[in-house]
Amino acid sequence: MQMRKNGVLLHITSLPSPYGVGTMGQAARDFIDQLQRHGQSIWQVLPVNPTGYGDSPYAASSIFAGNPYMIDLDQLAFDGLLQWHEFEHTQWYTYPDRVDFAILSRNRMPLLRTAAWRLLQNKPQDYQAFLDDNKDWLPDFALFTAIKSSQGGKAWKDWPEEYKVYDAKKTGEWRQRFLDEVEQTEAIQYLFFRQWKWLKQYANDHGVEILGDIPIYVAMDSVDAWSHPELFLMDEHSNPTVVAAVPPDAFSAEGQLWGNPVYDWAAQKKNGYKWWTNRIRRMAGLYDILRIDHFRGFDSFYVVKPDATTAIGGEWRRGPGADLFRRVTRAIGKQNIIAEDLGILTPSVERMLKKVGYPGMKVLEFGLFANTTEGQEYLPFSYPTNSVAYAGTHDNDTIYGWFNGLSREDKEYVREYLDSWDDGKLNWKMMSALLASPSDTSIVMVQDLLGLGSESRMNKPGELGSWQWRLTPGQLTEDVMKHLGYLTRVYRRLPSQRIDPAKKKTAEAAMEAVADQPR
Repeated sequence: MQMRKNGVLLHITSLPSPYGVGTMGQAARDFIDQLQRHGQSIWQVLPVNPTGYGDSPYAASSIFAGNPYMIDLDQLAFDGLLQWHEFEHTQWYTYPDRVDFAILSRNRMPLLRTAAWRLLQNKPQDYQAFLDDNKDWLPDFALFTAIKSSQGGKAWKDWPEEYKVYDAKKTGEWRQRFLDEVEQTEAIQYLFFRQWKWLKQYANDHGVEILGDIPIYVAMDSVDAWSHPELFLMDEHSNPTVVAAVPPDAFSAEGQLWGNPVYDWAAQKKNGYKWWTNRIRRMAGLYDILRIDHFRGFDSFYVVKPDATTAIGGEWRRGPGADLFRRVTRAIGKQNIIAEDLGILTPSVERMLKKVGYPGMKVLEFGLFANTTEGQEYLPFSYPTNSVAYAGTHDNDTIYGWFNGLSREDKEYVREYLDSWDDGKLNWKMMSALLASPSDTSIVMVQDLLGLGSESRMNKPGELGSWQWRLTPGQLTEDVMKHLGYLTRVYRRLPSQRIDPAKKKTAEAAMEAVADQPR
């Protein structure tokens, strides 16, 4: 089928909830129902892994584990693992439209450990199968979590030497030392993935695919970096020899010092990229569509010394290129992948993307500037069909936040391009331009559907305090979703409007035959 689709970007933590953070419970199912009612085919979420310092889903303590904050407390009560009085009267937030991660850390984890303890007293029939299916990552994650807790939450690089350098021969001894917390962490992960399985099945049964995110790098303070130093450019003491960064550019004179450990691509190639193959295999089981973040980093990546204070003076190194994805496809088959190919793209990056054939991303906010010949590839008339169109992503400002920050000249060009001088309808005009574009897929953010400003921005890269925004009950109204459904129908993106390619080919052949007839 020719799949012209539209979807909505809303992270799970941004769903409304009386318990301080969006979860995989009734509000998530209600949102799926809304999507289905109004012809939406995709629900895009951010990474669902447990967050670390700064609460960023892109700096997770594990790339395989699930975020315990997303476990629904009501469901745990229905399952008999919690009592209502244990959580109903707790203060879960300071502001109803913000996630208070400090409160969650203080109040939610003890509740989840209680639920885990009760589950372990009467293990479900499929519990051992869950442990067996996840034995390649879960024991190390549970151990990492327990040791980190015993060290007051310190990063593993600051642990005592006994624990800092991972030693597979000692993990059995360590597990026994922290057995209660290890088993509770494993049980909490069971609860997460049980609820996720139910939620994903509910979405798929209602014609909605879940689009999930795979960050290219892992966090330095993660079980992945701690337990698998051989995958990264680290010395024999598990110290990084270089770290990831972004070079200085027009937006930042000092660049961006990310600090992530950098992959040892030569070593990974020798073992057939097994770790990446397993990662994509597991994520393909978690989501219906995968978005791989910072895709250009597979072509070449920028590094600085581990003691650098800025990103100045680093160097570029070659990545695995298309070879990695050819190997992955050979091992597990073709997957439904989107490449986040934003930023400065060199000809070699463009060649890599063409080789793998993944759709790239187009962001309208990047193209709407007056008096410039640059950025035309981000205007809808330039979009290829094999692409995913956005007004902005979670890293960008909302439509109105972005527009209000433009110069007077650029604002005038935006109005001219959209043929609209009513700024009160600017968000809908931009979304109409996206849905009308040739891109097979378009995605809109909930904040833009609601016409919100910078106060609702999900992330401002490099600044703490992001990732907090969430909906309040009833804020995403049926009238708003009806208008989105209307645009989805007008621009032929409803599920019922998809074209069977065989019928399309027959129709095109018939038209060609008529055109060839003598006149």
